[in-house]
Amino acid sequence: MKRVMLVDDEILFRENIRDCIHWEQEGFEYCGDASDGEVALPLIEQWMPDILITDIKMPFMNGLELSSIIRKRMPDIKIMILSGHDEFQYAQSALRIGVDEYCIKPVSAADIIQQLHRISQKIDAEREEKERIKNLTQMLATQKIRTQEMLLADLCNGYMTTSEAIHSANLLSLTLVAKYYCVIITEFRCHDNDLSIDTSHILQKETELEFSLQKQVELLTFKQKRTEKIWILKGNTTEQLQLAIDSLQEQHEDQDNLAIPIELSIGIGTIQHRLLGIHDSYLEAEEDKHWRRLLTKQGQNGLYPMIGESLDQTISLDHNEFISYLKFGSSTHVTPFVEQFASDLKRLNWHVPLYGYYILNDLIFKVFQSTKETFQNSEEAAATLGKLQKQIETVDSWGKAFAFLINLAQQYWLKRKESTDKYTEMLEQVKEYIRCHYHNNQLSLIDAAEYVSVSPSHLSKVFSQETGQTFIEYVTHIRIRRAMELLKSTHAKSYEIAYQVGYNDAHYFSNLFKKSTGMTTKEFRRSDSISIQSSGTEGA
Repeated sequence: MKRVMLVDDEILFRENIRDCIHWEQEGFEYCGDASDGEVALPLIEQWMPDILITDIKMPFMNGLELSSIIRKRMPDIKIMILSGHDEFQYAQSALRIGVDEYCIKPVSAADIIQQLHRISQKIDAEREEKERIKNLTQMLATQKIRTQEMLLADLCNGYMTTSEAIHSANLLSLTLVAKYYCVIITEFRCHDNDLSIDTSHILQKETELEFSLQKQVELLTFKQKRTEKIWILKGNTTEQLQLAIDSLQEQHEDQDNLAIPIELSIGIGTIQHRLLGIHDSYLEAEEDKHWRRLLTKQGQNGLYPMIGESLDQTISLDHNEFISYLKFGSSTHVTPFVEQFASDLKRLNWHVPLYGYYILNDLIFKVFQSTKETFQNSEEAAATLGKLQKQIETVDSWGKAFAFLINLAQQYWLKRKESTDKYTEMLEQVKEYIRCHYHNNQLSLIDAAEYVSVSPSHLSKVFSQETGQTFIEYVTHIRIRRAMELLKSTHAKSYEIAYQVGYNDAHYFSNLFKKSTGMTTKEFRRSDSISIQSSGTEGA
């Protein structure tokens, strides 16, 4: 029901209108009346009527003055002016104020009802329009968030070039460009798979984490799963990003501060100085999370709780020294190196069950975490770990430990040599895959990595190191070369060729083509040039 208030200095008129109209039956609520504008004003603020009926000629504050105040203070209230003066100047003043109806006295109850219904329909229409605009605004805001999440997800997964990412970000009014980037993956999990934990607890922890990181760096985030969130950190210096990363590391290590049974798993990628480096950092963060979880699980189910109290803390192996030798040392000097490196183990009491197992097991996990790029396949890495752990079970003397460490080093070097030998064949397979699928606008590094059965991060590093181009740059090179051939050999339109070589956005294709060749598609068709300025000719 619409609430109606009447203001008129004639008491008989007010009572007549109040009593002669069946308000509720007509769909209205009569909330009260007043004798003049001055008395009415505080009552209007108190009752907040939808429709105000007011006479013009009243003492103290007339109807036009009251209407002018109401229009400024409460613009949603509809105003019906009643006047006994059939003069044009009153109508003019009322129109300037913005009243909704203007009636000349004498006026009947039926006339008032008719005009009230007309105003009521206007109110309903305005309310429906406001609700529609509100819903549309909410929908657009939600759509923008989803579109932003899709953009960031595509950027992390390597589906976009730098130009595509910047163009899309500008359309969303999203600040994407920075000097340095780093991707972090966080996942809050319930201990012991406790499904009773409310999602609000996870959201609370993510909010606390976001507040902490925002104090140090700029953030772009999106949800990948219900419990997993991707954080793209942006900064002006590597030091700025590293401080934020160190802060997150501290929170991750201090799990005991969580008041509810939720544990935080994280994966941290390297700091990158290029926009496309976000993809590499994301892949590294994925792998880092996998290895951290593997190490955490090993620690939770490991041997230290059983023998930690009896461990001689003076007996240890320098993990970093061993890893450094694996990376830069040679097999020629492995025997004297291991002799010196493992000298502490000579003092170890091998008669204590599982004593040496813990020390060697801890070493191989650190080796695997540091050199995980050598073991591209996670299943293969897990199997290798299992075999090494089985071997450790047989180590019950310093001599056997010495032989195990030499064997570990030799296995690492053999694996590295096998990987190096496979690069040429693997890259040829990847290039052939690109040449066969360049027309697919969803072609990605992940697809190519799956095709040659390696991890995306490993392929990305090997591809860049061996070819001097990123995966996206090479795909772009192949597409532009094919577009050049089609421009010379067919009469297809530019937008048709764009679609044929894997670009859905013809405008973007045109800009990329000019950037690559130095010419527009029309200029190229009229020329004899077939060179590409911004890419090498390898792989054409």
